[in-house]
Amino acid sequence: MSLAVTMPAACIDRVGGPIRIAALPVPRPGPTDVLVRVAASGVNHVDLFVRSGAYRTHTPLPFVIGRDAVGSVVEVGAGVAAFAVGDRVWCNSLGHAGRQGALAEYAVVAADRLYRLPDAIDPEHAAVVLHTGATAHLGLARQARLQAGETLFVEGAGGGVGSAIVQMARFMGARIVATAARRDHDWCRQCGADVLIDYHDDDRYEQARQAAPEGIDVWWDTSGRNDFAAVLPLMRLGGRAIVMSGLRGGAASLPVGPMYTRDVSLHGFAISNASVSDLAHAATAINRLLAAGRLNARIGATFALHQTDQAYAAMAAGQLAGRIVIRV
Repeated sequence: MSLAVTMPAACIDRVGGPIRIAALPVPRPGPTDVLVRVAASGVNHVDLFVRSGAYRTHTPLPFVIGRDAVGSVVEVGAGVAAFAVGDRVWCNSLGHAGRQGALAEYAVVAADRLYRLPDAIDPEHAAVVLHTGATAHLGLARQARLQAGETLFVEGAGGGVGSAIVQMARFMGARIVATAARRDHDWCRQCGADVLIDYHDDDRYEQARQAAPEGIDVWWDTSGRNDFAAVLPLMRLGGRAIVMSGLRGGAASLPVGPMYTRDVSLHGFAISNASVSDLAHAATAINRLLAAGRLNARIGATFALHQTDQAYAAMAAGQLAGRIVIRV
């Protein structure tokens, strides 16, 4: 197939600058790279952090934004044997650490960061669960070491990451207590939550105690409140707490006493720091759930590539109930 010389791409010319749609040269894959024609991508908050400069990372300019790419292989490097032209593939670690992003007609992906898309999975369906699904797997499997039969308490289960955590934990065999806005309770039940609590309720932690009188093994608050003092009395001996607040989390009091007496461990992580091996393990789990129809997301809106700035504005406004797809 003959490739065009240039391609449309959503990029920034300076950190903190506006998004523009530019005609950039079609990138060429190196010996261990794959050139992917992008069909769809998702919109993630971390892209806002990178674009603004709040999350410091190497951004060669002009810098194409976007983490997640779903598409098909159009060219492989001389040293790549795992993929062939025409393969349906995905990646969720572009747009960071010098890697150009996914929001362009074509993207170069290192072969060890690329994974096959299961048969019959729609690219747009996949695009909105790749980042959240990997985040959920890293937190539950690598950080918390969640085991079948344990009790997980998820706060903010109605959001993209929260609902992915619930689905991943259900797949891993956990019992799930969750807080969410009442309008999201049906969705969270579909994802696999056993007990739902309205997060507006002042007695939500007492309700959680009643729902798990034997104690909570893993606590993950996706909201950024991180009320350790209220939750630690609910946790079992050896419990694990996951911290993941993006850049929204402010200072939180750390109740050392209850952590000490309960052997509770605190784990903080960012998917951006995940190793190639970590991401590959997460990709295996994601593909298993996708193939089984057990990793889903609500799509709140779909935008075209030339509407990328509108897509990010919509996410920042927080007015959509669901994930945002960009159709490339």
